[in-house]
Parts: sequence; structure tokens; C-alpha cells
Amino acid sequence: MELTEAQYARIAPHLPVQRGNVSLSNRQVLNAILYVAEHGCKWRGLPSRFGNWHTIYTRMNRWSKNGVLDRVFEQLQRERIVRLRIEAVSLDGTVVEVHPDGTGALKKTDPSRSGSRAAAGPPSFIWLPRMPARPSPSRSRPGRRTTRPRGAGC
Repeated sequence: MELTEAQYARIAPHLPVQRGNVSLSNRQVLNAILYVAEHGCKWRGLPSRFGNWHTIYTRMNRWSKNGVLDRVFEQLQRERIVRLRIEAVSLDGTVVEVHPDGTGALKKTDPSRSGSRAAAGPPSFIWLPRMPARPSPSRSRPGRRTTRPRGAGC
């Protein structure tokens, strides 16, 4: 939907006065904003007949921060020029969160992609085998004598 000159004249007092050298009129910008709201397209997807999308987005952002868009849309509905239903959708980031392994990231325990261990370099950690506890020197092994029997000669 695009506003005609007669419809625009009814809401023009609620828009800021244009100053300086502007490439797009307020009516053109408002029509582009209504197009995006109606079709749900991205700003870059605006047809070229509306003008440079970045210029329109910048002005819309400025109007939004200053409260101009609220007043204009309120007046558009009051005058029954446009019927708008504004909805907000929110996605929780945990719903679409992916584990790093699911994105193709390397696992910490994966060997390097080079294939050969020599090219991969030394391992980042070394597993040492556990040594069994050594018998203390005061104990002797069972079945073996550590001293000579008495009375035995050399």
C-alpha cells in the first residue's frame, strides 16, 4: 500500500520538516516503511523505485528513536488510512544453540588432521604407566633367606 497525496496531507504535520538537500521526500520514505511492514522483507530487499534502502533505513531509525514513527502510525490508524497490527516475535538463544561438535569444530582429543604423528609434533600430554609399589628394604621375599643360617661356614 502506498499513500496518496491526499492521505499524506492528513498526516504531514506529524512528520519533521525536511531541511537541506535531501534525496527522498518524507512521503517516499513513509511509503517504503509501509512496504517493508506490509511485505516483511529485509531493507536490502526494497524495490529500487523507493530509492536507496540505506537512506530509508537511516531515516526510519532516526524517526523511531525520536518517537516520530509512533505518532505517525497512531495518526494513520486514527484517520483510518492504514490498519496495522504490530506483533513481536522473540527467539530464545538456547533453543537454537548448537554444541561446538555439531558445527564441525575439532574436538580437543582429536588427533591433528595431518595424518602422520611425526608431522603432528609431540603429544600435548603423556600417559605414564603406574609402577607397582616396591617392597620396602626391611621386608624380605617369602621363601628366600637374606641371612646365612647359624653355624654355616663360608
